[in-house]
Amino acid sequence: MISRVILLVLAFLLLGAHFLRGGNMVLVVGSVLVPLLLFIKKRWILVLVQWLAYFGALSWAYTTFVLVHRRIQMGGPWLRMLLILSAVTVITFLAGYLLKSDVVRKRYD
Repeated sequence: MISRVILLVLAFLLLGAHFLRGGNMVLVVGSVLVPLLLFIKKRWILVLVQWLAYFGALSWAYTTFVLVHRRIQMGGPWLRMLLILSAVTVITFLAGYLLKSDVVRKRYD
């Protein structure tokens, strides 16, 4: 259970850093506060946090596509950025997916 929550916190902190770079303070604060919702032991909170992680992964996938496309157009190196951002996308998706486990669901019923 703890490792799943740590991965989720890491994913949302990275998402918050991403939004901070874009200057969107509302999403930065939201990203930092989302893991704290897990202290509320309601089933709908668990589902909400899971879907927010999925939307975070979509945000990373979109950012990856845009930045890699831009780098290719400029003729710059892009492969390392693709690998790093793809890993962050997978980690964020995995953080949401791991909340579907029986261990986590038992605590939120």
